[in-house]
Amino acid sequence: MKIFIETLGCPKNFNDSEMAAGILEHAGHTMVPSPQEADLIMVNTCGFINDAKTESIERIFDMAQYKGEDKILAVTGCLSQRYENELFEEMPEVDLFLGVNDYQRLPQILEKFQKGKREKHLSDYNKIFMETPFRKLGKNPYTATLKIAEGCNNVCAYCVIPSIRGKYRSRKQEDIVAEARMLAEKGCRELILIAQDVTAYGMDLYDGFVLPQLLRKLCRIEGLHWIRLMYCYEDRISDELIQVMAEEEKICKYIDIPLQHISDRVLKGMNRRSTAAGIRGTIERLRRAMPDIHIRTTLITGFPGETEEDFEELLDFVETTRLQRLGVFTYSQEEGTPAAEMEDQVDEEVKALRQDAIMRRQLDISLAANQEKIGKALEVLVEAEEGDGSYLGRTAYDAPEIDNSVIFTAKRQLVPGDLVQVEITDAFDYDLAGKEV
Repeated sequence: MKIFIETLGCPKNFNDSEMAAGILEHAGHTMVPSPQEADLIMVNTCGFINDAKTESIERIFDMAQYKGEDKILAVTGCLSQRYENELFEEMPEVDLFLGVNDYQRLPQILEKFQKGKREKHLSDYNKIFMETPFRKLGKNPYTATLKIAEGCNNVCAYCVIPSIRGKYRSRKQEDIVAEARMLAEKGCRELILIAQDVTAYGMDLYDGFVLPQLLRKLCRIEGLHWIRLMYCYEDRISDELIQVMAEEEKICKYIDIPLQHISDRVLKGMNRRSTAAGIRGTIERLRRAMPDIHIRTTLITGFPGETEEDFEELLDFVETTRLQRLGVFTYSQEEGTPAAEMEDQVDEEVKALRQDAIMRRQLDISLAANQEKIGKALEVLVEAEEGDGSYLGRTAYDAPEIDNSVIFTAKRQLVPGDLVQVEITDAFDYDLAGKEV
């Protein structure tokens, strides 16, 4: 069949879609770039928070418009795994529902599927990380994610991921290194390590947290230029990990740490292991070892019981700590989580006002951080040609899709994946401008 995959959500979902596409192509199917061309339209959904669920549902109905009599519409991913029965009842347009643990069985499921019938195939998670030998890279192979674990053992009070993805399963180091070598051979320059909790890597396989040892091995792979760490839990950022990050040139001086809050009272309600003192101490250790490090975080406003005093403490933390990369979500009341049953749920308008207040403060912080780069020459990964000798790229301080871009000019022809030195000549709230030197 000709198959089109529409993917929503986080990089982990996009990684799953690449694996699914690889499995399907190996089985003889063909990936196509548009739903109009497809025999099978597959929507890989996100079901993490309300906004993501709404977007996924809207996209499913969008894809249903292309269906016709001869097309099959399939839904997979977190939303499907979480609400299999409800979706099956309420979306007769969908022919096939799959979960997050069923990608390897796709060829067999499709082979037996009969048009005109509706099916759901949602398996429980495996007790070990299941290797997928096939992967179809996207159009930009110079940047690739590498999943090092699946599932999560952090039972945060607001989060549904453990109930969707299961318990934490680390991947064997030799399998990770083998995939990284394959990616490098196919032109990958930037390797982005992902998991629900990257810093927990190895806890189930090697009787300890062995992310530093894994990083040393990945840094030895020829062809890789940047290695980026996403989704690191603050309380597991050890001195050993910081030392490896500081010593290894290939590791981006960038780290994503989803802190969520700074108030000890709110953090305790969230069932987070971090404390305000621990968070501040970890940031200080990172900056002391790597003065140029750019730290990305996400925060939540309006968690049940968050008082005005708690919020003011969070706002003060944003202003005084001045993290270069920051995003804010309003708390989403998710059924089946402990937080959903808590008293003192915060009004939606208050959540949004608090979110807006933080982002307005962060705007000035981001601009000031960018202005400090004016006059400096930074290494930039080219991502696209804009025309008239202009290009779009990113520095090592910026992850794809979520962080800053660099708009720059060059006198020679460049292609996506090139690494060039760019002198920064101007700075904006969330972007930089410059010229190749």
